[in-house]
Amino acid sequence: MRKIRWGILATGGIAATFTEDLSTMPDAEVVAVGSRSAVAARRFADRYGIARAYGSWAELAADAEVDVVYVATPHSAHHAAAAACLDAGKAVLVEKPAALSAAQGEDLAARARAAGVLFVEAMWTRALPAVRELTARIAAGAIGAPRVVSADFGLAGPFAPAHRLRDPALGGGALLDLGVYPVAFAQLVLGEPATVTATGTRTAEGVDETVGLLLGHASGAVATLSCSIAADTPRVAAVSGDEGRIELDRGFFAPHGFRLYRGGRVEQVTAAPAGRGYVHEAAEVMRCLRAGETDSPLLPLADTLAVLRTLDAARAQLGVRYPGE
Repeated sequence: MRKIRWGILATGGIAATFTEDLSTMPDAEVVAVGSRSAVAARRFADRYGIARAYGSWAELAADAEVDVVYVATPHSAHHAAAAACLDAGKAVLVEKPAALSAAQGEDLAARARAAGVLFVEAMWTRALPAVRELTARIAAGAIGAPRVVSADFGLAGPFAPAHRLRDPALGGGALLDLGVYPVAFAQLVLGEPATVTATGTRTAEGVDETVGLLLGHASGAVATLSCSIAADTPRVAAVSGDEGRIELDRGFFAPHGFRLYRGGRVEQVTAAPAGRGYVHEAAEVMRCLRAGETDSPLLPLADTLAVLRTLDAARAQLGVRYPGE
C-alpha cells in the first residue's frame, strides 16, 4: 500500500504529538514541515527526521510530494492556513475548531469543493474506538431514544492576561478551546440543536471565561453543557435514554471505554485508543484519500459546520467578538 505523505503546518506541541503518532503508522510518512519561521521549521524537521523544512505556509502548500497537510496553528490562524493549502489543491486535516466562525468554516468548505479535495476537522474524539462503539450502541437502541446529554470541560488556570486562552486576537476563551468538545459530543449524539441558550462570564480582555449551555432539540431532547478557563470541572459526560444511560469518566473527550447501564445491570465497555489517540483520525483521512473521497463519513464537514453555528450562537449571546468580526 502506497504511503500517504504528510506535511505538518506549524511546530507547536500538538504538531509534535501528531507527528509522533504518525511515526507509528507504517502507511504514513511525514515528508515536510512548514512554519512562518524557517528556524522553527528546521528545528522541528531535525527533531523528527523530516526531509524538507519550509519557512512559509505557501512553500509547504506548493510541495508536489505532499498528499495532505495537517494544520496545527492556533485556531485564529486555521482559516488562513487551511485556505492556503486548499487553494493549492492540497487535502487538509485542520485542528479543531476548524475556524473561528461558521462563516469562515463555510468559506473553507467552498474552497475545498472548488479544489475537489478532502477537508476534515481533527475532532479526534469522534474517531476514537470507544466513541465509535458508543455511537454504534446508541444507534442499535442500547439505551433507547437519547433524551439528555451532559458534558463539561473546565481548567482552573489561572491563565495570565497574555495567555492565548485570554487573547481575543488568538480566538481565546473557553468555548472554542474547551467547549468545542462538549458541543461536538452532544451534537454527535443528538444532532444540531433547534435552540441554543448560553450564559456566562467574560474576562477583562473580553473573551468567554465560564459558560453554561442548554441545547434544545426538536425531538424534545436536551443537552446541558459547560466549559471554563477558571474552574477545574469533572470533565465527564453522559447520555441518558428512555431505556438506559452511558457514562464516560474524566477525560471524556479521550475515553478508554464507558459504562452502559440498562435494566438494573451495568456493562463496562473497554476500547482503548492506539498511540496518543491521533492515529485514528489520521487513519480515516488516509482511508478517504485512498478511496478518492472528499468528505469523511466519520468526521463529516456538515457536522463541523453545525458545531461552529452552535458556538457562534453562544458567543453572540455572551457578547464575545474577535478582531475583524
